[in-house]
Amino acid sequence: MAKSDKRIIFGLKCPDCSEKNYSTMKNKQNTAEKLNFKKYCPRCRKHTLHKEVK
Repeated sequence: MAKSDKRIIFGLKCPDCSEKNYSTMKNKQNTAEKLNFKKYCPRCRKHTLHKEVK
């Protein structure tokens, strides 16, 4: 059974240091807008708002 094409993999990028630290998945039919998560950035050594990038 093949995987559905509805889920996409995307990265989360720190706006302070511009490093892509995390990758995750989302259903593009249910969530059309870009996601933002407050995650830990190892390079900045603090929690920052990571934004979705392709």
